[in-house]
Amino acid sequence: MSVATRNGTPMEAPVAPPRVVRQRRIRPGLLGLAVLLIALGGLGSAFAVTSVRSTGSYLAVARPVDVGHQFTTDDLVTVRVSGGRELRPVPASRLKEVLGLRAAVRLAPGTLLTPNQLTDTPLLGPDQQQIALGLDRSQVPARRLHPGDKLLLVSTPDRSAGGAGGNGGTRFPAVVIDAVDQDNNNDVVVYLALAVRDVPAVVALNAADRVALVLTEAA
Repeated sequence: MSVATRNGTPMEAPVAPPRVVRQRRIRPGLLGLAVLLIALGGLGSAFAVTSVRSTGSYLAVARPVDVGHQFTTDDLVTVRVSGGRELRPVPASRLKEVLGLRAAVRLAPGTLLTPNQLTDTPLLGPDQQQIALGLDRSQVPARRLHPGDKLLLVSTPDRSAGGAGGNGGTRFPAVVIDAVDQDNNNDVVVYLALAVRDVPAVVALNAADRVALVLTEAA
């Protein structure tokens, strides 16, 4: 290519040097970070999908439930829990099967219901009878007795006989069915499940004010 000068003599125009394009270098650290972010994104998506799939509706306890209590609709509530299968709770779809069953242990509100917490066995078993003992509050071995608590009834010495007890009083195992405070006085009525053979002796001892209660196992 030529250009004209002032005196009309043509001369060659300077040729621009070729432009060198530098090759962009990829930093290994940034590449590794990008791969890590992609992997974490995939794991997060997989976890979200798994969590949604594992979320289910289960039965939970709505209010305090004592041992031996028969479940009603007022005792239970449906909750949605993620990943609850590992706990093996009772699905909400089995509500009708649970109604009428009894609590095998004491349950607090908010507890997920599991099969081992259910039973169809009443507190009053075969070869047992229920009795009621009217006791002064000071004779009760706990601030409050709950259904399912295990007691030992021990006979105390006969004071009218004027003799001291021997090697220890007679012992009768019992299970608490219920305990009711009397509003008008300081008495407590304790309902117990006793072996049929022990009922006459315990009733006679209680009438003579010669029975003491020992809590051996709380429900």
